[in-house]
Amino acid sequence: MEMYEIRQLLQNTAKKLADIRGSLDHDQKKARLNELEERMALPDFWNDQQEAQKVIDEMKGLKDLVEKMSELEEKLEEAQLMLELIAEEGEDPDMLNDVAGSLKTLAEELDAFEIHVMLNGPYDKNSAILEIHPGAGGTESQDWAEMLLRMYTRWAEDKGYKVETLDYLPGEEAGIKSVTLLIKGLNAYGYLKAEKGVHRLVRISPFDASGRRHTSFVSVHVMPEIDNEVEVEIRPDEIKIDTYRSSGAGGQHVNTTDSAVRITHIPTGIVVTCQSERSQIQNRERAMKILKARIYERKLEEQQKELQALQGEQTEIGWGNQIRSYVFHPYSLVKDHRTQVEVGNVQGVMDGDIDPFIEGWLRMQLNRGQ
Repeated sequence: MEMYEIRQLLQNTAKKLADIRGSLDHDQKKARLNELEERMALPDFWNDQQEAQKVIDEMKGLKDLVEKMSELEEKLEEAQLMLELIAEEGEDPDMLNDVAGSLKTLAEELDAFEIHVMLNGPYDKNSAILEIHPGAGGTESQDWAEMLLRMYTRWAEDKGYKVETLDYLPGEEAGIKSVTLLIKGLNAYGYLKAEKGVHRLVRISPFDASGRRHTSFVSVHVMPEIDNEVEVEIRPDEIKIDTYRSSGAGGQHVNTTDSAVRITHIPTGIVVTCQSERSQIQNRERAMKILKARIYERKLEEQQKELQALQGEQTEIGWGNQIRSYVFHPYSLVKDHRTQVEVGNVQGVMDGDIDPFIEGWLRMQLNRGQ
C-alpha cells in the first residue's frame, strides 16, 4: 500500500473514532464512572444489596466502554507516530505494510465497537425476556420453534449470557408450543430487540413421508426485563390468577405440585405463565414481572403507532411480513428482508451465528437516526 493510501486510511479511521467518541459522550461517561466509584467506596454501600448490584453493573458497563475507547485511541496514536517516523527516515515497504495492517485491524475493531456504542436506548442495557410461539402448521411449526430456541440459546451462551427458562410447553409429537426465556446480561435486550418479528422456514419436512417442501412460521417476541423503578400500575381486580401442574421439559424443573402460575390481565387480554420455580410464590413473582414488561411494552407500541399515524406511516406485522427467511431447500440461504443481509451458511446461523443480522439491523436504525 502506498504512503498516500495509508494517510487516507489513517484520516478516515481518525474521523470515525472521533465520531464514535462524540456519540459515546466519552467525557461524560468518565465523570459518571468516577461518581460511581466514589459511591462504591462509601462504608454503607452494601447496606442495600439490590441497589449496590445495580451500581456495580452500571460501573462495569461504563468501564468497558471507557477503557475500550482509550485502547482504540492509543492504537491510533501509535499508527500516527509510526507513519511520522517513516516519513522522517524514508519509506520502508515492510514498515508501511505493518502500519497498513494495524490500521485495517483498528478499522475492524472500530466497526465492532460502534455496534456496542449504538446500544444507548433507555432499556438496551437490560436483560431480555424472549418468547417463541409457532404459527399454524402443527408439528412442523412446533419443530421450527424448537430449532429457534436452540439457536438463541447457543447465541446467548456464546455471548456469556445466562439463560433461564421461565415457561416451556412441549408439542405433542415434537418441538414446542411455546417457550419464554430470561436472557440475563448487559445489553441482552439491546441486541435481541433486532430479532422481534416473524421468522420463516423453508425445508423438506422430516415429518412428511412424501418428502414435500414445507414453509413454516414462528413469532419471536422480545421485551426488556424492567425493574421496580418503572411505574406500571396493575390493580388486583384487573388480574386473574390460575395455578396448575408444571409441564416442563424434564429434569429438575418438573414437580408434582400445582406450582405453575398463569396470570391473565383482564383489560388487555395479556396472558403470561411461569413454571420454572418449585415455589408457587416465586412463579407468581416472575409471572408478574413478565406481565409488567408486556404491559409497559404495549404502551410503548401504542405511542409508536400514534406517532406513525401522525407521520402518515402504515406498518403491519403479520404472517405475510416475515423479517427473515431460513431456506434449507432448494438452496441454502438465510436472508433478512429488512436489511437485505444474507448468509449462505444456514447451519452456522442455526448454531447461533446471528450477529451479522443483528448488526445489520442496528446499523439500519442508526442510519435512520433512530
